[in-house]
Amino acid sequence: MSEHAHDNIPAVEKFDSSKLGGLPNLLLITGAVGLLLTAVGAFFSIEQFAYTYLFAFSVFFTIILGAAFWNCLHHATDSEWSVVIRRQIENIASLFPYLFIFFLPALLCAKILWKWWGLADGVDPLLDAKRPYLTEWFFLLRVAVYFLIVSWVVGTLRGQSVKQDSDGKGSRTYTMRKFGIGGIPAVALTITFAGFDWLMGLDYHWFSTMWGVYLFAGAAGSSMALIVLVITALKNRGYLSVVSIEHYHIMGKFMLAFTIFWAYVGFSQYMLIWYANIPEENIYFIIRNQGNWVYLSTALVAIRFFIALPILLTQFVKKNPKYLAYVSYGMIAMQVLDLFVIVIPALKKTGFNLLDVVYALFPLVGIGSILAWLFLRKLSSNATFPTRDPRLALSINLHN
Repeated sequence: MSEHAHDNIPAVEKFDSSKLGGLPNLLLITGAVGLLLTAVGAFFSIEQFAYTYLFAFSVFFTIILGAAFWNCLHHATDSEWSVVIRRQIENIASLFPYLFIFFLPALLCAKILWKWWGLADGVDPLLDAKRPYLTEWFFLLRVAVYFLIVSWVVGTLRGQSVKQDSDGKGSRTYTMRKFGIGGIPAVALTITFAGFDWLMGLDYHWFSTMWGVYLFAGAAGSSMALIVLVITALKNRGYLSVVSIEHYHIMGKFMLAFTIFWAYVGFSQYMLIWYANIPEENIYFIIRNQGNWVYLSTALVAIRFFIALPILLTQFVKKNPKYLAYVSYGMIAMQVLDLFVIVIPALKKTGFNLLDVVYALFPLVGIGSILAWLFLRKLSSNATFPTRDPRLALSINLHN
């Protein structure tokens, strides 16, 4: 996958935040306005606030958790190719601890979002059967475990990587490998059980054993798309000259792989549930295939698979940063649409209207802008790529 060449390692480069002008302040203002309008919406409909906020939070939760997966995978497999882009993966993944703060408003609306919350024993036999899992104290314990463990993993990986820039100790590579290996099951279990708790739990009667894998497929693909966009934006500003077309080619292949995997898991889930025809299971798809929800469900499948697949199959697109960036925008948009179709129909079962979309945009812009501001702060705090990783030369001289 690479040639063992030993070209000169380029000089350390750091992002100059002074060239951003007023962008950081603009992001803060935009974030504050978005969250303020979201809060104002709560006065008109607390239910609308709860569901649209959970939708927006889930978008960023899945994408950032997806970046944590790529970071862990890099170290677990001792990858060479991804060394030059790893710092930006670390920067995105290290935003995960901040998500706990953004989750608090959703937690305050627990009784609105998750109908089992506070429901007495004996009211619903189906809930009684799931009581060992669906209890308030156990739910809160799981929330704490999700954020503590994954935050520990991503924080350690970035911390060790940054320290290696200074001291160049090879032992840090082995430490990161251990955390990468342990981090993969931690990320997998987090996205699976958080998906059960927060998204499947919107209708506790419904269940799918493929739900965690489905969410993971979308998270991995959309997070790789975000990595492509971040790398491209930095290269357009004169940074990351160490990233070549060969790196884009591999990132494009991963986007292709998870486009296919997402479609495979999604179809398998749909086919098995629809064929079994169990009311507690197929109600999920019945709701999303009636009213105007059917148009969004159809668009999601058509764009995210049938249109994206032939485009990503071409080597020309995967080796062209400009066109791959366009595909990346589309993949992230489809992740947003996917979460919208997952969350909002739990509130608006017969269909959505323009106001629902506007309500959903406020927290999406608010949370996204604040996270973008935090990312820029991390971006300018250290080198744009690991400067003393032992595999750096191999990564720079990558050839597919």
